[in-house]
Amino acid sequence: MTSQENVQLQDVPHGESSLHVPVQPDPPLTPEDLLNHPEEERFELVDGELVERKVSSKSSWIAGELFGLLRDHCKREDLGWVWPPDNGFQCFADSPRTVRKPDVSFVAKDRLPDGPSGGYEKVVPDLVVEVLSPNDLALEVNAKIELFLHAGVRIIWVIDPEVRTAAVYRSDGSTSRLRFGDELDGESVISGFRCNISALFPPVGEESPA
Repeated sequence: MTSQENVQLQDVPHGESSLHVPVQPDPPLTPEDLLNHPEEERFELVDGELVERKVSSKSSWIAGELFGLLRDHCKREDLGWVWPPDNGFQCFADSPRTVRKPDVSFVAKDRLPDGPSGGYEKVVPDLVVEVLSPNDLALEVNAKIELFLHAGVRIIWVIDPEVRTAAVYRSDGSTSRLRFGDELDGESVISGFRCNISALFPPVGEESPA
């Protein structure tokens, strides 16, 4: 059997030819393709493939709370740039056809002195925040964490709304597990920032929709 015979075949309309012609697979998408996609905000790009972002009302609300706290602190202290979840990063040297969108992200001012670009940021973020949604798969979340750490992200916070905890991953390989009542600490990445995890969740009896 030749290699061509393994390619998916498509029938030619009757009367035009008795032969089959191979159907070529769609080429991998580029970051520019994603940027021009009519529903760009719904997707990320992983090795040229569209991946729909999994969000919930609760995870979006928590991400918004943390974004506001980080933005206010960083503006007050003139530390750098904080983005909500619609910002994408194209900063993966080993995967040029990948764009990932953290729920919250931060880049220090001295690493982006001219401010945000007009497209996806090619600078590696200093801080990445992921807020888990009910449909998130552990394998996919872990792959995203590893990708960002390999790219050079200094610290990653993963917030789990269901059990009201957080996991901290650092570029030196160390990790921390924080429980409800513990504090998120910006450490040397966002100097002076501290936030009790309890501030990120609605009070009991006032839960946001799942």
